[in-house]
Amino acid sequence: MYPILEAKKLADKIYLMVVKAPRISANCKPGEFVIVKIDEKGERIPLTICDYDREKETITIVFQTVGASTERMSTLQVGDSFRDVVGPLGNPSDFVKEDIEELKKKKYLFVAGGVGTAPVYPQVKWLKEHGIDADVIMGSKTKDLLILEDEMKAVAGNLYVTTDDGSYGHKGMVTEVIKELVNEQGKKYDVCVAIGPMIMMKFVCLLTKELEIPTVVSLNPIMVDGTGMCGACRVTVDGKVKFACVDGPEFDGHAVNFDEAMKRQQMYKTEEGRALLKLREGETHHGGCGNCGND
Repeated sequence: MYPILEAKKLADKIYLMVVKAPRISANCKPGEFVIVKIDEKGERIPLTICDYDREKETITIVFQTVGASTERMSTLQVGDSFRDVVGPLGNPSDFVKEDIEELKKKKYLFVAGGVGTAPVYPQVKWLKEHGIDADVIMGSKTKDLLILEDEMKAVAGNLYVTTDDGSYGHKGMVTEVIKELVNEQGKKYDVCVAIGPMIMMKFVCLLTKELEIPTVVSLNPIMVDGTGMCGACRVTVDGKVKFACVDGPEFDGHAVNFDEAMKRQQMYKTEEGRALLKLREGETHHGGCGNCGND
């Protein structure tokens, strides 16, 4: 059992929990995720590790209620426990493996959209701990939906906040802030990391490709099972079939076929759509959809 030590609501339908998980907290790195189960019959839910404390042996997860399982999860309180927490899974962020002195020569820009702030935070925090300041753009629909602003402000070199409705910070999309920083303020970035809704990552990548800024995206939003068995997170990257949970979750954003991924994500939600995907994808179709016999 994995006891919940802290549980709070960050914004509408967005929750944070601190969970006792000694083995995971001792080994996890930025970019990795866990799979949680509320009870023995509960659904497997993949969630990015938002933060970790090796001394206290805890990890922090942030989630948004989108279905019955996450709705149930939102009712858990301090003193309750998860039946299972498996991880760390996936591959850590590429910069974790780089030489620190070489890394210090690079200028990073992070773009966090909505709940995507949760996986961005541990990356920016890790860089800060290693003496590297990164610029961060946080975007949300309204001020009320912003999360972890104070935490991000403490680790970011510069923090820029934008809301679609202008209720807080800059009014407009995150792409407008990128344009302002690069074109008007003359800032130069070696790497952009964008994490958030698929549509946001797509348009960030279209812009950064035009600006010639190498861009990394995290495809956590399309993961379902988290082990490569269900096939829901299938995505084409540079013309090759990849799975976000086992090959990622981070990929070269300029090589991701976002249109295909988003269309496939919508189709996968229905039985009819899954059957059609099996037909279209033929031998390359992969597991778990309920129509190919590989469940």
